[in-house]
Amino acid sequence: MKRERFESVWDAIEDDPAVREDLKLRSLLMSEIEDHIKREGWTQAEAAKRLGVTQPRISNLMRGKINAFGLDMLVKMATAAGLRITLRVKKAA
Repeated sequence: MKRERFESVWDAIEDDPAVREDLKLRSLLMSEIEDHIKREGWTQAEAAKRLGVTQPRISNLMRGKINAFGLDMLVKMATAAGLRITLRVKKAA
């Protein structure tokens, strides 16, 4: 059996390049928001209030429920948390 190497888990499980990139971006934003919540020491209830969402949404975020979030919602949450998002676009390999 030949072993394939992938740059990320999303490369391994998703064939559609657009979907793959969307998953990578959502995963990154979710991780950054989660890290910020932990650094700030916020409870889920406090994070929900500060980010303008419900506590169950924060629970979904903390549990990595990627399908519960779109990029637009994650951008809103990140900016509400006081995070600045930058984007770099480059030619695909």
